[in-house]
Amino acid sequence: MDSPLDGHWALIRAEMDGQLAPQLVVQRTRLVLSRGRYTVLFSGDPADGGTFAVIASGTTATLLLQGEVGHNAGRNIPCLFQQVGDRLRICYGLDGTLPSRFGAAAGEARYLATYRRGNPLDEGDEAGTDGPDSPSD
Repeated sequence: MDSPLDGHWALIRAEMDGQLAPQLVVQRTRLVLSRGRYTVLFSGDPADGGTFAVIASGTTATLLLQGEVGHNAGRNIPCLFQQVGDRLRICYGLDGTLPSRFGAAAGEARYLATYRRGNPLDEGDEAGTDGPDSPSD
């Protein structure tokens, strides 16, 4: 079954443990969602993958990732998500607990990522910054 989230998503900003992800990671990471499956690509190579399901939508939109390959193999990762236009924000509950908010402060087992739908970023794009149309809390 197709999902409105299906497509190619370029990482434009990420945070974990209160720290922004290095620019190299942001520039080289892509998320592909297609028919209930996800693949994380780093420099074009699969780094992680499995299945995903949209559990609830609306004001409290949630996903459940089930890792099958890569560093998340065998893990269930509940997530909050918000899609606004061509932007997708996901807060991953790395400890297996659904996040209660969008955030990845120091000491939290959270990964907060913002993606833009489409092909790899053009050289002139401002990767790592949120524009006025990006999802907000």
